[in-house]
Amino acid sequence: MSDCIENIRSAVATSISVLGEGLADEANEIFLRLRPRKPRSCWTRKWISRRTNLGASKLLEELATEDVDSFRNHLRMSELKFEELLKHVAPRIQKLNTRMRMALPAKIKLQITLRYLATGDSFSSLQYLYRVPKCTISKFVPEMCEAIYEALIEYLKGPTSEEEWQEIMQGFSSRWNFPRCCGSIDGKHVSIRCPSNSGSDFYNYKGSFSTILFAVVDDAYCFTYIDIGTNGRVSDGGVLAKSGFQEAIDNKKLKLPANALFVADDEFPLREYIMKPYNTRSGPLTIKQKVFNYRLSRARRIVENAFGILAARFRIFERPIPLSPDKVDSLVKASVAIHNWLRITSPGVYFYRGCVDEENIDTGEIVPGSWRRAVQNEGLVSVKDRSQPRNPKKAAKEVRDKLADWFMGKGSVPWQLQFVNDKAV
Repeated sequence: MSDCIENIRSAVATSISVLGEGLADEANEIFLRLRPRKPRSCWTRKWISRRTNLGASKLLEELATEDVDSFRNHLRMSELKFEELLKHVAPRIQKLNTRMRMALPAKIKLQITLRYLATGDSFSSLQYLYRVPKCTISKFVPEMCEAIYEALIEYLKGPTSEEEWQEIMQGFSSRWNFPRCCGSIDGKHVSIRCPSNSGSDFYNYKGSFSTILFAVVDDAYCFTYIDIGTNGRVSDGGVLAKSGFQEAIDNKKLKLPANALFVADDEFPLREYIMKPYNTRSGPLTIKQKVFNYRLSRARRIVENAFGILAARFRIFERPIPLSPDKVDSLVKASVAIHNWLRITSPGVYFYRGCVDEENIDTGEIVPGSWRRAVQNEGLVSVKDRSQPRNPKKAAKEVRDKLADWFMGKGSVPWQLQFVNDKAV
């Protein structure tokens, strides 16, 4: 009986103790709520509140009327194109005003985002330039990139019919003297900061961290397909195999013409629909093989120049991007969308003579485009494949040999032998 009474007494004491602790915690919370708080020194810093009159956005208004070239250099587009883009993205990103504060205008958000893509400046630098807190900038820049991509996605849609593919084939045939070609393909590294908890997934063969942009480019330097997000340690063959492009070809979803093919560099596997240059593994190249390599390089350089223009226009690619991989994906997609949009809607301004590689037929020399000289650090560098198959199918070799024979016969061009040297091929 005494043991039972003792157990009851212990249980009651424990309950009272727990109840007391609960009451004490509740009383402490009430005290903290009632305690007078130290008044906040300011809601918005004074120099930020003067954004409307003194920020870079005000300077852009002056440049739009007094120095249009400087305006275009600042945002990589004219005022007319900026206003057109703003009209598309504003409904997607404009916030509502509240009783506490006014929402940041969509115009300033777009200006900051375009300047970030154009220069790669840190958020801290943009904070002082536009008088917008860097914490705010870091939040809306990825959202703006997604909005830009969604607004311009129609300029990134590839051909959807055989007739549209035929137009690209005609362009490659007439402009670059390579028949049956529907695009030039390549993969490029986009340098990024080491993602947290990623191990060696994004560590590439050059000793840096990157995510890979795989792309198909048409005869006019426009991207018809992009796949961004594969980690930097994957090879060209792996990027191609993992891309939706490979799957679409295998499942015949692209509606390609029966004899369509794509051109690529030596790092890609040789297939019936992917032509790559002859190599010297089996011995010195013949004249026919050198001519084929030259003719293929004329078409293949299109994708290199497209990447070069992209990196030269948007200097964000010149240094490691300090964002998470998913935000980098949004940034790259927005940059490619703007590239296509400006290339299609204002080619005379966005694209100029000397920007891309050119050939001097008289001397047999290739004049490098200005982007090769401007991009010193090469924010986008070539992917090297170390696992490609060394024994392509016989049918793929036959397709390449037939094209090589055609280039030496009916499909020859008068100047091709001038470029047949190790430097050109």
